[in-house]
Amino acid sequence: MPCAGVLFVFIYNHMVVRLPTDDELDRLFRALADATRRDILRRTLVGEASVSELAGAYEMSFAAVQKHVAVLEAAGLVTKTASGRERIVRADPERIARAREALARLEDLWRYRLDRLDDLLKE
Repeated sequence: MPCAGVLFVFIYNHMVVRLPTDDELDRLFRALADATRRDILRRTLVGEASVSELAGAYEMSFAAVQKHVAVLEAAGLVTKTASGRERIVRADPERIARAREALARLEDLWRYRLDRLDDLLKE
């Protein structure tokens, strides 16, 4: 089982696959586990928005929206920059693509393992 903070590389089918660390996956899945955070991510993929603008879209406090943005930021899914007194939130499409790629690699790894298990059971 992978340990936090350790880089794991699996070689199968002549491919080298770098899997995210447990900490990276935990941050990613924690960020995506909440419907409000997924909605914030969708909104900021369409265009940047201030935290104030985002807060206006939800029936929760400004501080609660700030916390949601902080979770997304910790996962690397959004960036937050200062613009005067406002904080502008932008989705990071490259990071989202890397997250999708990491999930696809995990899926490939498990499909490979299941295929190997099927082969072994057939022998």
